[in-house]
Amino acid sequence: MSTEKSSLHTRNLHRNPYDFDQLISCVPELKHYVFVNAYQTATINFSLPKAVKLLNKALLLHFYNIKNWDIPDANLCPPIPGRADYVHYIADLLAEHQGKIPLGNSVSGLDIGTGANLVYPLLAHRSYGWKMLGTDINQDSLENAQRILDHNPDLSSVIQLKKQPNPDYIFRNIIGSGDRFTFSMCNPPFHDSEASALKGNLRKTKNINHSKSKKPVLNFGGQQSELWCEGGELAFISKMIEESIQYSSQVLWFTCLVSKKDNLYKLTTLLKKVKAIDFKTIDMAQGQKISRMLAWTFVAEKDRRGWI
Repeated sequence: MSTEKSSLHTRNLHRNPYDFDQLISCVPELKHYVFVNAYQTATINFSLPKAVKLLNKALLLHFYNIKNWDIPDANLCPPIPGRADYVHYIADLLAEHQGKIPLGNSVSGLDIGTGANLVYPLLAHRSYGWKMLGTDINQDSLENAQRILDHNPDLSSVIQLKKQPNPDYIFRNIIGSGDRFTFSMCNPPFHDSEASALKGNLRKTKNINHSKSKKPVLNFGGQQSELWCEGGELAFISKMIEESIQYSSQVLWFTCLVSKKDNLYKLTTLLKKVKAIDFKTIDMAQGQKISRMLAWTFVAEKDRRGWI
């Protein structure tokens, strides 16, 4: 029986089981967290932030040649395979009107809420050579993202960072009058309060450990802006859609992850209301977790091919 993670995108470099010998050779400290489980499979405890961080560090070095990746303990530690999937599905979206996946810095991407981890710009550039702008409202997160870039000087001309000075805005203050982006992407704050975020993390930890812990801890890390906002995911993406109208001629495809399937009806209803010319929902499965990419555009189909 194949152990390939077939739910991941076909171009995802992480479809096969982790080769921990290989990964430990990249990050020796990882060996302290690797063990053989009841199924005789080498693995780590995914509820331990330190273990996940070291795994990420090794994956980014081995597969993407990202040196010295690190994040503060308080920040969100993203699962690399799932993050890579989002990038590959954007590539498929762009290929629809180009006939093939466009490569190189003729493609310009905007990552909303790039965080301290900078993962989407790193994966997007290393996978397809795209030029990326990462934005965030948190200065500490941007400073850490800059440290990652400083350790990888070859990225300094292709990945830029920009602070959003007003948390009430998403694209405003970021997209200038002369800017033009092939796509925007965003992994929005999922929860509507800190209590909700803590509860969600407790559930996630229980699922991984089959534990009976009743103490809610942000085991997976995450600052407020990364995990929750007033009104949660629905409010955030609705604001993004409404603001996107003002930049309808400067971004070819707006995209965003949607965790809650129940939110799709309201979001697509809003897209019809703002007269988006085209929108689509693309399912992305990572193991048992199903997420969705919502994409919309105000650019007529006949004009999309010449965009890049």
